[in-house]
Amino acid sequence: MGDIKINIQNADGSIATLEAPTDMGLSLMEFLKACDYDILATCGGMALCATCHVEVLSDFSTLPEISDDEYAMLDTLPGITPTSRLSCQLKLSEKINNITVRILGDGSV
Repeated sequence: MGDIKINIQNADGSIATLEAPTDMGLSLMEFLKACDYDILATCGGMALCATCHVEVLSDFSTLPEISDDEYAMLDTLPGITPTSRLSCQLKLSEKINNITVRILGDGSV
């Protein structure tokens, strides 16, 4: 397994492309926090708070299926989009290589 690319849409609309390791078992949330993105991740990745909410802007169909717990948490958010996911529930793997996400955090858009 090698590195993958993760694209982040910044607040100004620009895209930052980051190299992410797939051999450490990290979630997208953990990786974004390590890269100093502003993600609270209050619950520590347990899909209980939605403070790691992201909108997947590309390649949504390649992602692993959403769990019932993740869907239940997303369904409580005012800023949910058709391609919303919790970044704590997305493991860094080839399945998410080259996705583009926008950080929504607490549900505000």
